[in-house]
Amino acid sequence: MLLIINFLAFLDRQILNILAEPIKQELKLSDTQLGLLTGLAFAFLYTFLGLPIARLAERANRVGIIGISLAIWSAFTIACGFANSYAQLALARVGVGVGEAGCSPASHSLISDYVPREKRASALGFYSMGVPLGTMAGLAFGGLIADAYGWRVAIVVAGAPGILVAILARLTIRDTRRQHIADRGKASPPAPALGLAMRELTSKRAFWWAALAASSSAFLAYGHNAFYASFFLRNHAQGIAEIAATVSGGSLKASGFLGIALGLILGLGGLIGSFLGGRMCDHFAKRDPRANVLLPAGAFLVSLPFVLVAVFIPHTLVALLMLGPAILLKTFWYGPIFATVQNVVQPGTRATAAAILLGMMNLIGLGLGPVTVGIFSDAFAGTLGPSEGLRWGLAVTAIMGIVPPACLWMASRTLVSETVEDGPSTA
Repeated sequence: MLLIINFLAFLDRQILNILAEPIKQELKLSDTQLGLLTGLAFAFLYTFLGLPIARLAERANRVGIIGISLAIWSAFTIACGFANSYAQLALARVGVGVGEAGCSPASHSLISDYVPREKRASALGFYSMGVPLGTMAGLAFGGLIADAYGWRVAIVVAGAPGILVAILARLTIRDTRRQHIADRGKASPPAPALGLAMRELTSKRAFWWAALAASSSAFLAYGHNAFYASFFLRNHAQGIAEIAATVSGGSLKASGFLGIALGLILGLGGLIGSFLGGRMCDHFAKRDPRANVLLPAGAFLVSLPFVLVAVFIPHTLVALLMLGPAILLKTFWYGPIFATVQNVVQPGTRATAAAILLGMMNLIGLGLGPVTVGIFSDAFAGTLGPSEGLRWGLAVTAIMGIVPPACLWMASRTLVSETVEDGPSTA
């Protein structure tokens, strides 16, 4: 159920990426405005509301928080489809961010109660498969529905299932905190006050380096993913149209085919990366806990040449295919880094740690990534044109790919000494 909820979160979050061009044309937006719409409008309140909601999750029923959050962001997603101006669409996206702020911190805390430390990277990697699954569905179905009925219908269809799933989640997921109390016959230790929780986190150097690694990785992922569809429609329009006609016999338009192609490539790459990252790091971390940060660091370094080839090669099909291994390697870190954060804090601080991590990822990654790519694209477009401007905007920001591995190496230096003993588990 938590995987399904995470899937819906990223379906609603990422569907604008395949709809960016028709939205831009109808509302007459710049690439910078698109970047703000897909990024900062969502991330701003997400970042600042995540911590107080996480503090509530340390004490209250986490399943209730997740269900209410899902209902709120689904309703605001539907509202996006009825927006008639840039301001209205931006405000609705802010509402989506408000709802999603309550989901993953409570989910990470709940999952960490369900499973012991030696299985945590795999469990959180499984939950994180909702990221590529939601992205894949948003790109594929968003493109197809937009081709047939328009971008507004696509957004409404994406948001509607969340209302039902919110009810199912509340009825089917069990918050293990009550079970722990029943099993031990006494109440759990109270969650530490915010000041004590922050003091604990401040002392954990591995936490902050892991958070910086995840945030810089998210900067690249969100920034590039927001513009991949626009990049191919601008720089490979003829190639995309030819492949679409060949594959579908003329039944698919360019945007419909591109949505399916990008959805499959990014989705399958992310699924494999999330799964392999969790399983491999759990396996090697039994011998050396630093595997949870060193293996993702190596994978990220290897991904960089694939990104640059995809951006610069003139052959459309090869450019598309190069994204597959790039995404696989760049999503290797999901389970291991989320597990690292949970492993270095006490059980009563887990939701708080997850909220700070996810807040940083969304403010730096989702908030700044797309708008930064958009700013570079608009700047280069002044002399190179919009197609080449976007190409170089993607290439220049890809240079940041050296930052996540460097941060993960720094995290490895104190990770072993800062790991805490496991709390109770229902596994």
